[in-house]
Amino acid sequence: MRRAGLGEGPGNYVASGYSAYEEENEHLQEGLRAKVSALKHLSIDIGTEVKYQNKMLEEMDSDFDSTGGLLSATIGRVKQLSRGSQTKLLCYMLLFCLFVFIVLYWFIRLG
Repeated sequence: MRRAGLGEGPGNYVASGYSAYEEENEHLQEGLRAKVSALKHLSIDIGTEVKYQNKMLEEMDSDFDSTGGLLSATIGRVKQLSRGSQTKLLCYMLLFCLFVFIVLYWFIRLG
């Protein structure tokens, strides 16, 4: 039984345009494969970068926690100093300010 447009035998597929469509589909499939491969590599790179950034954030979090503990201990000492006599407090504050200015001068001079 003959179907419309197909003719008889395999040689008539070319005449019907079947082969041209098949080649075009193959070409489009190759293009899609390349795009999917590029997206796969991009998503893998993004995943690697996210893991690295999460590791860095965890390290920063632990650094901030240790710094917070140091600062709270320092504030506790300042509060303890403020309970003492005013002469001691003034002396300690003056020494602290002098230390800060020396450190700032040193950083500015090196920079």
